[in-house]
Amino acid sequence: MGSDVRLRHASCEARAAPSSARIISTLDDKMRPVFDTPRLFLRQASSEDASFILELLNEPSYIDNIGDRGVRAAVDAINYVEEKYVASYACHGFGLYLVELKEASCPIGICGLVKRDTLDCPDLGFAFLQRFWSRGFATEAASATLDYARCKLKLRCVYGVVAPKNARSIRLLERLGFRHVRSMKVPGQELETNLYEAELKPA
Repeated sequence: MGSDVRLRHASCEARAAPSSARIISTLDDKMRPVFDTPRLFLRQASSEDASFILELLNEPSYIDNIGDRGVRAAVDAINYVEEKYVASYACHGFGLYLVELKEASCPIGICGLVKRDTLDCPDLGFAFLQRFWSRGFATEAASATLDYARCKLKLRCVYGVVAPKNARSIRLLERLGFRHVRSMKVPGQELETNLYEAELKPA
C-alpha cells in the first residue's frame, strides 16, 4: 500500500486557482469530503491513511517546525490517527482533515482545526508534503477551513500556533488575516511559540 500511495503522490499535478469552500453534505460514507475547493477535497482521516500519515509526520520540515511525534511504523501511524484525528472528530465535531487532490485522488497534506485545553478557541493546523509546496495548496485549504469554521461551525475566532522560526507558516497566517497576539508555552515543548488570532465575522 505504501509504495502505491507514494507513486500516486508523485503523479499529482495542480491546475485550478484557490477559492472558498463548498460544504459537502450529500454522502454518508465516512470517506466523503467534509468540504472542498476547486482543486482539493478535505475529508476525515482514517486508519486507511496510515501510510500517508507515516510519510508526512517523518518529513524533516514537519519534525523541525511542528515536532517529532515518534511515529516510526505503520502501527504507530494507525494509533496516531485514531487517538488524535478520529478522537477529535468524535469529541469536538472537527479536527485535522486529510487534503486530497481532486484530479488524482492523491493525499498531499492535512489541514483543519485543533482544540487545545489551554485555548478557548480552536487553532488552524496545516502541513503538506514538501514536494507540494509553493503551489497555493496550503492557502487554498486553510482559507476553505476558515470558511467552514465561520459558516458551518459558527466559530467567532480561530487561533494560529506557530514556531517563531517557521516563516512560511507565519506569512500564510498573515495573508489569511491573522494578527500576532502574544508568545506562549505549549505543553511538551521547551521553546515559546507565537499565538496568532483571526476574528471570524458572521457570514
